Amino acid sequence: MTITRRQLLATPLALAATQSGRAEPGSTLFFTSAELERMRAFARRERADFIGKRVKAAMSAGPWSVTYKRPDGLGVDAGPHDYVSEGPYWFPDPANPGGPYIRHDGVRNPNRFLGNANDMRAMTDAVVALGMGHGLLSLPGCADRAAHVLSVYFIDPKTRMNPDLRYGQMVRGRNTGRGTGIIDTACLIQLVHGITLLESMPGFPREVSAGVRQWIGAYADWMNTSKPGLDEKKSGNNHATWWTAQFAAYKTFAFDRNARLMAWDHYRDYLVPTEIQPDGSCPKEEARTKSLSYSAMNLDAFAIVCRIAQVTDGVDLWHYRTKAGIGVAKAFDYLLPFMEKSAAWKKEQIDEFDAATHYFTGLAGLAIPSEKLLGAYLAQPRSEGTWAQVLDILIRSAKG
Repeated sequence: MTITRRQLLATPLALAATQSGRAEPGSTLFFTSAELERMRAFARRERADFIGKRVKAAMSAGPWSVTYKRPDGLGVDAGPHDYVSEGPYWFPDPANPGGPYIRHDGVRNPNRFLGNANDMRAMTDAVVALGMGHGLLSLPGCADRAAHVLSVYFIDPKTRMNPDLRYGQMVRGRNTGRGTGIIDTACLIQLVHGITLLESMPGFPREVSAGVRQWIGAYADWMNTSKPGLDEKKSGNNHATWWTAQFAAYKTFAFDRNARLMAWDHYRDYLVPTEIQPDGSCPKEEARTKSLSYSAMNLDAFAIVCRIAQVTDGVDLWHYRTKAGIGVAKAFDYLLPFMEKSAAWKKEQIDEFDAATHYFTGLAGLAIPSEKLLGAYLAQPRSEGTWAQVLDILIRSAKG
């Protein structure tokens, strides 16, 4: 589909950039205009059936709201618009029934309250699917359905979520929420990319764009000013990396360039020197019971930060090194053999590792560039999750 200049300037994305007084270089977050064109051609050729099925499901799913499912018996004073979740690795203490919960790292409590967390992920998945349908294939109805879903979750005063996570990953008998819970909203990185796909073609309502941007910007401000947010920012492990990936994505989406640049400083001044060793290992991830999973998940977050910096500001964090020579490229190379053959990993990994859900090898392979990293990505089957497929379309369309 060919877009005229008049149609392009009528999109919510372009209008927002124009109204800000400048063309916003980060307006598409992960995707340049040329990449979007290649992605559309690839999607029409290779992924139309997949996207069509996901769109069909999303058209009849939801909407979702934190007000629809409320926790019972958790002892928190959360209001109807507050997101609530419980820490996944916490269980009743057999030696002290009714007392504070105790932790079993890597083992998820199936009886924890998951209502708000599951709905946020489902809502995000639907918006990404509808973004693919509208932005890549121009399928009818996607923009309107996504607008309705987003309005219910973020904008409508009766159903909107409050833009904070005060009650995220609470632990019974210990606290009513922790900074750790901010990782629950990492899926919103996917959401804002889904919205930018929706905005990349005409037809997505400007008022919904503006409303969600306001919410996302306010949430990012809370992340960077509240005690839980600041605790997570300096947590020293994958939580700090995902905090930075979220903050960078949200402030880019909200057109806040100064805040976005702070994220690049945090990457250079804190994340790399604090988390990565000279050999490329990340000891705090390797100390976990699912050490390979956490190591790979951490590098996915590093790759997201590097990719946004590259696309929005032309900032090269992929090759950044500290004075001691420490950089994320070394970490990618360190973990690469185990992405190709996870059985070779000898540290603790209490469940099966799924390389198909991770994508740092593909993003880094394109950007560095590294044929070894990219080859490892292309050789692996990919998850059929919507976000994994968006990234797969990006990476494979770049290879031609």
